[in-house]
Amino acid sequence: MQYVRQAGIVQRLRTEGALTVEQLCAVTHVSPATIRRDLESLEAAGMINRVHGGAVIRQDGGDPTLDADVARPFAEVAAADADDKRSIARRAAALVGDGDVVLLDIGTTTMALAAELRARSITVITANLAVVDVLRDDPAVDLVLLGGHLRRPYHSLVGSLTLEALGQVRATIAFLGASGVQRDGTVLDTTAVEVPVKQAVLRAAGRRVLLVDRHKFPGSGALRVCALGEFDDLVTNAGADPATLDVARAGGVAVRTT
Repeated sequence: MQYVRQAGIVQRLRTEGALTVEQLCAVTHVSPATIRRDLESLEAAGMINRVHGGAVIRQDGGDPTLDADVARPFAEVAAADADDKRSIARRAAALVGDGDVVLLDIGTTTMALAAELRARSITVITANLAVVDVLRDDPAVDLVLLGGHLRRPYHSLVGSLTLEALGQVRATIAFLGASGVQRDGTVLDTTAVEVPVKQAVLRAAGRRVLLVDRHKFPGSGALRVCALGEFDDLVTNAGADPATLDVARAGGVAVRTT
């Protein structure tokens, strides 16, 4: 837990530049004394610099093992398993009805879904700038962009402003991606700063759909997002791990394969 919390602190500092001890306490839900010990450890590891009342991110690198989001370019991620993602997107688009309010998560599979939703009479809410690029010129879609800090490598908005905005919306249906799904039904992600956004997306929708291609079983990730049973639907490809799909069905999730 300490390792995950410290990874989250580094991610937030990389996003926001500098944070106070009080701000870090608010987002990690631990005491100031615990945060100060974390900052001491991270400074000793060369990840951050402590300043009066808080910390700033170092600009000269750091231990990549504390940063689960070791940057692959967004375009490279989007190109990986693109056919599988497109087939999932087509299947997922059929779950959207006219007039729905659709909440799209950060990621490349939701970007593919956005392309399938063009010319639909719907509202799309997102912090995914790749989705905005796909839909910005479509007059049929009412497009709502959540606020937040720009995370350039992954074309997304994250942070406290994004979480506050998600607390103000209610969607008919939300589509989320993930880095991996374990056989016990744990849904994982690799990026500490995105996990709270995903969890807020889950809370903001009446129907929750997980979009994961067959390579995400088990995929990767060290950070727990939620359990499979928190979703209503799972859309994946034929060839996804049968045992994990059985866990999803046992949890009441409708499994849809392409």
